[in-house]
Amino acid sequence: MTKSTTVSSPDSPVVLITGGGSGIGAAAARRLLDLGHRVAVTGRTADRLRRFSDELGCPEGLLTLPGDASDHEAVESAVGATLDRFGRLDTVVANAGSATHDTLADGDPAAWRDMVLTNVLGPALLIRAALPALKETRGRIVLVGSVAGIVHTPGNVYGATKWAVTGLAENARRMVTGDGVGVTLIAPGRVETPFWDGLGSLPEGRLLTADQIAESMVWAIRQPEGVDVNSVIVRPVGQPV
Repeated sequence: MTKSTTVSSPDSPVVLITGGGSGIGAAAARRLLDLGHRVAVTGRTADRLRRFSDELGCPEGLLTLPGDASDHEAVESAVGATLDRFGRLDTVVANAGSATHDTLADGDPAAWRDMVLTNVLGPALLIRAALPALKETRGRIVLVGSVAGIVHTPGNVYGATKWAVTGLAENARRMVTGDGVGVTLIAPGRVETPFWDGLGSLPEGRLLTADQIAESMVWAIRQPEGVDVNSVIVRPVGQPV
C-alpha cells in the first residue's frame, strides 16, 4: 500500500467519509489525502480503521472515527469531532452501505432492517448533522448510490434502498442549492469491492476498481466554486444495464 506523503495545511479542505475504512470510501480517502485534503473517515470496526491508518503511515491529515453511520448520535459525534480537529468541513461523503443479495421472495427481513437503516437513514443523518458547517464553507454533499438505484432489478430490496438515495440526492439539492451547497450522486455499476463478499464470488465480466470510482468522486468534489455536478453514473464497459 502506498503511503500518503502530501502534507496538508490548516487551510486545506476537509472531507468526512462514512464507511471510509475499505472499498470505495478508502480509495477516495487515499486519493484526497494525496491531493492535500484533510480527511475524516468513519467505520463500524475500529481495528479496520486502525489498519487503514497504519497502511498510510498514520498521516497527520487523517482522522479515524469508529461509529455506526445509521446511528444519529454517532453521526453527530463524527461531524463534531471533525470540526474540533480540523476547524471546518467542506465535503461529506455518504458512502457507508450494505447489501443482502436476496429478493422480496426469499430474503431475511432482519437483515433488510440493518441495510435500510445504513443505506437510507445514514445519508439523511449525515446531511442533517453536517449542513450547518457546509453552509459556512459553501461545500458539497456526495451520496454514493448505485446503478441499481436507476435501473430496476426484480425483487431487489438493496436496489430499492438505492432508489431512495437517488431521490434523496435531488431532494437535498433542491433544499440546499440556495445556500451555495452542492449535491452530487455517484452511481457506480459493478465494482470490485467487499460489496460482493456475501455472494462468495465476483460477478462475471469486467468490473471497475474502487480507485476508478474514487477518481469520479474526487473529480466532482474538486469542481470550481459555483459548479454543481449533480449525477455521475459510472459503469464498466460491457455492463448492459
